[in-house]
Amino acid sequence: GHGHLEVARWLVDGHPGVSVSATNGKGRTALHWAARNGHVEIIEHLVTNWGADVDAKAQGEVTPLQLAVWQTHEAAARHLSIKDAALELAVTPSAVSHQLRTLEDLLGVKLLRRVGAALELTDAGRRLAPTLNTGFAHISASIQALRDERLSGPLRLHTLPAIAINWLAPRLARYPFETPDSALDMTTVQGHADLAAGTADVGLWFGKPPWPGLLSERLFAGTLSAYAGAGTLALTRKGRLAQLAQSHLFVSRYGTNWEQWLQTLPPGSQRPALVTHVDSCGLALQAATEGAGVCLVVAQLAERAVQAGTLEPVFEHEVPAGGDFHLVYPQALREDRRLRALRAWLREQSRPESPAESSEASADGSLRHRSSGARPA
Repeated sequence: GHGHLEVARWLVDGHPGVSVSATNGKGRTALHWAARNGHVEIIEHLVTNWGADVDAKAQGEVTPLQLAVWQTHEAAARHLSIKDAALELAVTPSAVSHQLRTLEDLLGVKLLRRVGAALELTDAGRRLAPTLNTGFAHISASIQALRDERLSGPLRLHTLPAIAINWLAPRLARYPFETPDSALDMTTVQGHADLAAGTADVGLWFGKPPWPGLLSERLFAGTLSAYAGAGTLALTRKGRLAQLAQSHLFVSRYGTNWEQWLQTLPPGSQRPALVTHVDSCGLALQAATEGAGVCLVVAQLAERAVQAGTLEPVFEHEVPAGGDFHLVYPQALREDRRLRALRAWLREQSRPESPAESSEASADGSLRHRSSGARPA
């Protein structure tokens, strides 16, 4: 292999049957291979996103971490032979010689010297070997502590502010915060958090997969529709069409199919007087609520305002939004018990409501996601 990260992603993320814990005849995993060959990006993804075991031991009790730095010196010191070290490490003798020279240049001392046809350890080489073993043990313990920290405590959920305020918050009264494994630490930042770097554990995101290095599960479809402030719309369809033609339309950048909504609006394609694009669905919703114009936004994020009576649909007309709502997380958390609890709750909240549930939601002020299918125009 040549350390191509995209190939590794294709193998692991695109093939559910592929396990990063699989071993070869020497008991070595993919992490051993990446460490031996110095593929830093692949090492990072194997550990952070795919849950590779940094303490996995191959033949000779060799861990990936030891291979990454110590491999050439240890093998050469043990065998006192460049050729035998190369055979053990499954690399060429010239590669062993090169890595030994690199380590010696870095340290400024000779670790091995040639005596006739044989090699022997220098004093520096003899002193280095046990020190390296101790150092690697500390590094391994630190890495494991970081992994344990990510796998304990509240699940850190990231989502967009508009999703948090307009979809998630109205449902939190039904979230089982008091049950084991259901604690959340929620952050709202415009744009997607770097889950691979550990800035959050999981994301409730809107868009189109794939997100590189991450797994995603579709929760429900996103649709697009137009809304205006309650009480501002004409009573007839003809009157509303005339209003739309004179309106200032605020379009969220997440509603990429906004022109399709205008083009498919019966009785024919419509065009507003002015179009302004905003980077937040929440801003577009607020602009319409304040009477600044009409907003064309993801319909699932307008439910709260419609329920509260501050906005109303311009027409009973929806189109696909160009993205859907997804639960997104790294491979390392795939079987995490906290993620399973959140996933089950989100799936329950995402299912279409029955007419009875719709009436109940109107009475208690909370919301469940309605069917995302387009309604008749």
